[in-house]
Amino acid sequence: MSGAERLTASEAARRLEAGSLTAETLIRDCLDRIEARAEVKAWCWLDRELAVAQARAVDRDGRPGLLKGVPVGVKDVIDTYDMPTQHGSPIYAGSRPFADAACVALTRLAGGIILGKTVTTEFANRHPRETVHPVNPAHTPGGSSSGSAAAVADFQVPVGFGTQTGGSTIRPAAFCGVVGYKPSFGEFSRVGIKMQCHNLDTLGILCRSLDDLSLMRAALLVQPRRPIDRSASTPRIGFCRTPAWDHADADTQALLERVVSRLSAVGATLEDVAPAPADILDQHRRIFEFEAARNYAYEYEMHADKLSPALRDGLLKPGRELPLSAYIEAIECAEMFRAGLDDVFDEFDVLLAPSAVGEAPEGLGSTGDARFNALWTLAWTPCVNLPAGTGRRGLPLGVQLVGARFRDEALLDAAAWIEARLGS
Repeated sequence: MSGAERLTASEAARRLEAGSLTAETLIRDCLDRIEARAEVKAWCWLDRELAVAQARAVDRDGRPGLLKGVPVGVKDVIDTYDMPTQHGSPIYAGSRPFADAACVALTRLAGGIILGKTVTTEFANRHPRETVHPVNPAHTPGGSSSGSAAAVADFQVPVGFGTQTGGSTIRPAAFCGVVGYKPSFGEFSRVGIKMQCHNLDTLGILCRSLDDLSLMRAALLVQPRRPIDRSASTPRIGFCRTPAWDHADADTQALLERVVSRLSAVGATLEDVAPAPADILDQHRRIFEFEAARNYAYEYEMHADKLSPALRDGLLKPGRELPLSAYIEAIECAEMFRAGLDDVFDEFDVLLAPSAVGEAPEGLGSTGDARFNALWTLAWTPCVNLPAGTGRRGLPLGVQLVGARFRDEALLDAAAWIEARLGS
């Protein structure tokens, strides 16, 4: 390996454009890293010859497009015409879609290379699969975007696609110590992504720098790249402990308090804010159960014996039993919550909140607690996880930054301002 596997997507794109790096070299370095670190088990489908052939084609064409040959890992609930999409389930073992998902097609259009498919929990839900934490294999990498988070953290690929219905992008990003991004709801196309909850599902990005987010946003939105503005003015920050604060462990609470103190010391205006009603997680859960139970009707009716008990009995069965009136009430409460947040963002540019309960928990039977993410998924707000140190077990901790709906670029600017002050 030449070391190219450790480049961020933005660094790789610059070197590819300058001609000091070839796509084939980058792809081979990533593949060699994957082979050397096979114990992480981040990939469920990988074809070395196909990956190298894609890279050679990009090099022959002069590395055109915004991504210039940057490799991307694709969560295995996202369709790829030339690779299986199996949803982490025996129901779809070996299944090949007839077309790429929109995000995959747009990545290829921008000159990106689809390196392979990363492991997902069963149907991007709660039942974990084989991926382990890249720092300590006795711990979960989080989920449901387990493979993408672990692969990016372990320098196997610079960028991975995830999805988030509860906390499936931000939480594994925090656990694995990478940058995670859940955009405003509806900003990225979900065509070709296995639908779980039509009011919650969001395509996410896992990477190793904020600049990678601006690069991937431009590719996925087919817009000129807008660089992050690192000269933006000091953001107005609201410290939001959320109704779940008491569930955060001592390390996480101390981290957030230190961040607040640090940012206050360098001139930021910080105020406590509590925009979420106490029962907001109950409303998220109702919507999740009701919609998933209907979107997985085929799997439940035709292949119930191939579903995990956690999915079949823990989510789909309760969702079928939930009255329509309870679902409608939850939808109405969510709308009121979002309207209230819009007013909050008249006073604040960004909210600071926990990314997770704590470090990645020990054991592989669970992907961790999503309570610090679900309310923002319900809010339809953009969120970013910034790595921010380690806990007592030496595993990563993160902080979550939340922006106003459809003000994603302003959130990335504020995140860069905060990152610079925390790193100084």
